[in-house]
Amino acid sequence: MKTLRDVACGRTVKVAKLTGEGPVKRRIMDMGITKGVEVFVRKVAPLGDPVEVTVRGYELSLRKADAEMILVE
Repeated sequence: MKTLRDVACGRTVKVAKLTGEGPVKRRIMDMGITKGVEVFVRKVAPLGDPVEVTVRGYELSLRKADAEMILVE
């Protein structure tokens, strides 16, 4: 299974699972990224950090480390 970090720019994926624990996982969920939600990858910075996504109608920038905790299908 791939992570959000591996998704190419311009693709829409569905969140399959969140890895990570405690406060980090809670923070990702508070941003609206939960299992089953669709995420559109808008831009990826030249060095891969951050990844800019659209989720639930708003734009969000995620660090590479956070994007690696989001498994997608």
